[in-house]
Amino acid sequence: MVDTLTSPSPSMWRFHHRRWIPALFSSYKTLFTLLWIVGFTSVFIWQHNVVEGFLIFRRPLVSRSFPQLRPFSFNLTDFGAVGDGITLNTKAFEDAVSAISKLGKRGGGQLNVPAGKWLTAPFNLTSHMTLFLAEDAVLLAIDDEKYWPLMPPLPSYGYGREHGGPRYGSFIHGQHLKDIVITGHNGTINGQGQKWWKKFRQKRLNHTRGPLVQIMWSSDILISNITLRDSPFWTLHPYDCKNVTIRNMTILAPIFQAPNTDGIDPDSCEDMIIEDSYISVGDDAIAIKSGWDQYGIAYGKPSKNILIRNLVVRSMVSAGISIGSEMSGGVSNVTIENILIWKSRRAVRIKTAAGRGAYVRDIKYRNITFDNVRVGIIIKTDYNEHPDKGYNPKAFPVIRDISYRSIYGEGVRVPVRIQGSADIPVRNVSFKDMSVGIAYKKKHIFQCAYLQGRVIGSIFPAPCKNLHLYDEQGRLVRKSNSENASDIDYDI
Repeated sequence: MVDTLTSPSPSMWRFHHRRWIPALFSSYKTLFTLLWIVGFTSVFIWQHNVVEGFLIFRRPLVSRSFPQLRPFSFNLTDFGAVGDGITLNTKAFEDAVSAISKLGKRGGGQLNVPAGKWLTAPFNLTSHMTLFLAEDAVLLAIDDEKYWPLMPPLPSYGYGREHGGPRYGSFIHGQHLKDIVITGHNGTINGQGQKWWKKFRQKRLNHTRGPLVQIMWSSDILISNITLRDSPFWTLHPYDCKNVTIRNMTILAPIFQAPNTDGIDPDSCEDMIIEDSYISVGDDAIAIKSGWDQYGIAYGKPSKNILIRNLVVRSMVSAGISIGSEMSGGVSNVTIENILIWKSRRAVRIKTAAGRGAYVRDIKYRNITFDNVRVGIIIKTDYNEHPDKGYNPKAFPVIRDISYRSIYGEGVRVPVRIQGSADIPVRNVSFKDMSVGIAYKKKHIFQCAYLQGRVIGSIFPAPCKNLHLYDEQGRLVRKSNSENASDIDYDI
């Protein structure tokens, strides 16, 4: 009998199978339970395949789990904080972080910031910590630079970025951490950058301004459901981090007179997702970086395996999404998809120069929409800004393997401007399914120089003569003999 139960014959299985099905489905409760299990399993698989990005990259991302509730929770007011916008609460934040730092082996802790205006000087995070901002909670950064600590230059920059020597640290900072969550019910972190911007324009600062949030040499980071605004400098700067998720964010700064207020700057980061957010700032909405000239080459940490999707962005001064110009550690395997860039100077841009070295490769743009932008697609190879005279002018970056698919828009002055050079040619670029309405009726609105690549099918506007033409089935229609031709026209 035991053998029969464990290894039924085909006839026995068919017999029991016919009797089992009607009996099972005669119970509505059992049927509901089965449907619930199937549905839950489907959602679970969908989350892993789509939300967590396992099928996006060439190699899978590190397995990610959703953040767990911390076993310990504290309120900022437990440490004597006062949310009146006037009282300086630095000690309360420091004491709260210190208390959580002692709980790492027990799962860490959550710091709840209730509604109110909580003025503080810069403070550090700790591992296994959740910083939770309630609705109407506002963290206010004190705008007196004497409260901001000085730090050494980033090793891959060798320079403070705006000044030599040390730089100001960030408002919220972390180094060598693991398992960090910054989230909330759309609470706000406000850098109060207005005085910093004014002093920068007046050249009254002796050190580089600090970012709003900077996390360095860390892993397993989630930042979501909050508003970041008015940073003194770059807004959110993950540096040499792994396994980073940034989602459901609002990042704001004035579109003019707020210099260098980039939205998100992944810098030498690996395995990263940025999604479902709105960014309107005074510089690049997103700029992927990996170090500056000889310092970045020596540091040698690329930015790679990055997915950017489902964003609405705006930049009247720079670009919606940039790669570079500091890319001397390399940038590869980046997917940028489902993006709306509106009322911006530039839409998607790659910028580099002789002296940078390294590479930008395996970059995929999909389903990008331009709405009222001056220049849509840009690759620029003469972005000549250097930290000092010690760079190697013959360190030429390699730019190759870039695809543009499903590119749409209207009100665009110059849809494409790809400017390679004899020393830095741009290779293996492809266009497919492109239709961009132009706002300037002039020749050479699809501009190219030292470019090799292909167009698949018909696109609008008509491509430059540098590109091979293929039909939708991948058959060569016209081979280009003008890969090194140049028709760049900066007057339009």
